[in-house]
Amino acid sequence: MPAIDLAALQAMVQSLPERSKGPGGVVGVSKDGEVILRHAWGFADLDRRVPMTAQTLIPICSITKQFTCAALLDIVGDPAKLDAALARHLPNLEDRRPKVADLCNNQSGLRDYWALTVLHGAMADGVFARDDTARLFARMRKTHFAPGTSYSYSNGNFRILSDLIESAAGKPLAEVYRERLFALAGMDTAILASDTAAPLNGVVGYEGNESVGFLPATNRIFWSGDAGIAASLDDMLAWERFIDRTRDDPDGVYSRLSVPQPFADGTASRYGFGLARETVDEIALTGHGGALRGFRARRLHAASERLSVVVMFNHEGDAHGTATAVLRAALGRPEKKAEPARPKPEWNGNYLEPSTGLLLRISSCGDGLTTRFATSPEELTVDADGIARGASMTLVQDGDTIQMERPGENLRAIARRIPAGLRDDIAGRFVSEELEASLEIVSAGGAWYGAFDGFLGKGAMHPIHPVGQDVWRLSCRRSMDAPAPGDWTIVVRRDGEGQISGLAVGCWLARKVEYAKAG
Repeated sequence: MPAIDLAALQAMVQSLPERSKGPGGVVGVSKDGEVILRHAWGFADLDRRVPMTAQTLIPICSITKQFTCAALLDIVGDPAKLDAALARHLPNLEDRRPKVADLCNNQSGLRDYWALTVLHGAMADGVFARDDTARLFARMRKTHFAPGTSYSYSNGNFRILSDLIESAAGKPLAEVYRERLFALAGMDTAILASDTAAPLNGVVGYEGNESVGFLPATNRIFWSGDAGIAASLDDMLAWERFIDRTRDDPDGVYSRLSVPQPFADGTASRYGFGLARETVDEIALTGHGGALRGFRARRLHAASERLSVVVMFNHEGDAHGTATAVLRAALGRPEKKAEPARPKPEWNGNYLEPSTGLLLRISSCGDGLTTRFATSPEELTVDADGIARGASMTLVQDGDTIQMERPGENLRAIARRIPAGLRDDIAGRFVSEELEASLEIVSAGGAWYGAFDGFLGKGAMHPIHPVGQDVWRLSCRRSMDAPAPGDWTIVVRRDGEGQISGLAVGCWLARKVEYAKAG
């Protein structure tokens, strides 16, 4: 194992306030079971001048998911013991019901319930109460792929797990976390803070950036299992030290969480039991990120190096990129600069991938490509062999088709260029029988907008942009969850006479929701 480059690590840490500009943050590094660095900077609350410290409780957001899976394994052992109990949480599901293990591995095929809040008319700063969860799950009838066959991030998987755990344990999830995990790991101040509207110990999350300024983010939603834990940097470093202490115990909680979870066809998966897998310089890592409006977090663990990094911000900076840079600095590995080939202009355009019903947008950016398919843009490098490669996808161009491979999702597909042309008869009201919700599309002076109505209210107007023949893009940049779903693809469906009969609406988190033309 290489020695830690303390000088490089200290230099990196000192650069973080400029590298990730924002109100404040914390970073910690553990090596061989000992904390070798812990640092806090900035302010937990700018208005009240509360400094950020290593003891400040910060929402760890989706990093919560591994604790939920750890609690499940500790309470019941084999997740299959709870498979039958899933029926009451998905009472109207018509497609094959997933297994509990599919929930743990984000292989359930269930549409993400936070994305669906947009379609149910929720406002970004609205209230989502605990009871709203059951009302939303009761409306789920379809999965967007067969359980076990692919990967799609779904917070709802872990929300259901939390209810299963509470039923099996006979006590609230907060007590399970505290008794079975926090106490064992020495996470002395970590808590389950499900109601994001309730204040913690002085920390405020901020939206915005250096250009427009930083404004307090409003969160008024209830989390349980998918997020909700708040912990200090000291708590999170205690978790990393606990992982190291139990590293050689095959029955240790992190050892069990880290067991690879393949897809049904045997293909390796990059996600399992609330842990994402990646590699940096051929070093295998496990970890997870977290995002709530106004907060970002990331933890990385390199088992082979007995090295862990934790980064948490009370703003929306790049916690993953920062954690990776800190890890590489600790190992004395400089940033690599790729030598890309300049992409040909034929890459640029809009493509439709039929199995997901989603739009793939490609544009040249410097010597690479910017693609938009999932929740956020991704930069790809076009190598000398003409293949575009990025962190999560590989693209091969063949005329008007793009061969797309996303290994982490077990997705291999062909996207076809969308023909040019605009038929502007899309205005009207559309109803989703499955969601018991509607979409109203209007033209306002030549600009197009759409608004969703459902059991959560009457949603805001979202801009809609034409893409090509009967394909439109609805832009959603703010929602109850963070990050927002991004672009929704709208694919028009016509009858034999060429009249619009309905639409399919979807994003990466919630695909192919069918709407019929009303009236």
